[in-house]
Amino acid sequence: MKNSILIPEQGLESAWQSPSNIALIKYWGKHGHQLPRNASLSITLNNSITRTRVKISPSNDEVEGLKLNFKFGGESNPAFAAKTEAFLNSLAVQFPFLSNCFIEIETDNSFPHSAGIASSASAMSALALCLCDIDNQLSQRKENWSAFLLRASNIARLGSGSAARSVFGGFSVWGKHPDIKGSSDEYAVPLPLLPHAIFNKIRNSIFIVDATAKKVSSSVGHNLMNGHPFAEARFEQAKKNLSGMLNVLISGDWIEFTRITENEAMSLHAMMMSSNPGYMLMHPNTLVIIDKMKQFREQSGVKVCFTLDAGPNVHLLYPESEAETIKPLLSEIQEICINKAFIDDKIGNGPENLNYSNDEE
Repeated sequence: MKNSILIPEQGLESAWQSPSNIALIKYWGKHGHQLPRNASLSITLNNSITRTRVKISPSNDEVEGLKLNFKFGGESNPAFAAKTEAFLNSLAVQFPFLSNCFIEIETDNSFPHSAGIASSASAMSALALCLCDIDNQLSQRKENWSAFLLRASNIARLGSGSAARSVFGGFSVWGKHPDIKGSSDEYAVPLPLLPHAIFNKIRNSIFIVDATAKKVSSSVGHNLMNGHPFAEARFEQAKKNLSGMLNVLISGDWIEFTRITENEAMSLHAMMMSSNPGYMLMHPNTLVIIDKMKQFREQSGVKVCFTLDAGPNVHLLYPESEAETIKPLLSEIQEICINKAFIDDKIGNGPENLNYSNDEE
């Protein structure tokens, strides 16, 4: 029986640009269907982005089902295509049109994928935004902006937990937390407070120590938290650190911001190393960069701290006001990086709806 959802003969399309994010309060460990064991808080980035274009057309195939044509960076990528197809097939309840259509997806990143810069966050959030947009076009649903973003955040979460946070700009929280009204395990929410001015234009310099794919996927890492001897203590630590970070973001206390941020980064990697089996995603140069940053901070008094995602690359966070003072440190660290690669990034405003048709005119 053919799908009753009628897709116009000319098809429908949507294109979105969505950013990665860097978590200050990390989540590590899941339960149920992509639900976090603790709440997390992140900064949405500006330059580390995924651009995705999705077009659906009626399927003329007698055999029902989704037919996917997927390209990453303009080329076929069977591994990404298989993962994307499985994700799309899992969403047939939310988006009935996916059960019988031809879908074309073109996507690309501005930064290395699978290297610990949350490429799945930007990729899955961009795809979720496209799907929700197409669904609204197809159903002619009139959905307000807030409701649209919450729905997209929920869909993005099903593909990648951290993607739930990339749907919002600035600071966002994913996971139920007693200090954050409206917080949920099902979707992320914007931080419900106005941060101190010192955090308004926070900069993030990302140093690429290793651009190859991670040795252990995040999914495997999360699963290793099941039965981890330190798991419950870690979840409680994250809960307390998030409460403390909320106070910091209001007060502007950079020293405490540094303490919590760096504590969270090292705790994340400590959980990886103490899993069974244990593994290490840090590279020797990860530690060299951290040591150089700490020495520079002690000698100069500059406001700067580090954090790490689930990978070897180092994120240095500092206020906009320190951008000139910190340049010697950034130049020195860049020499250590693979091909001197680093990304100059900053806090961003969130996803952007791209109008591809205007580019063609």
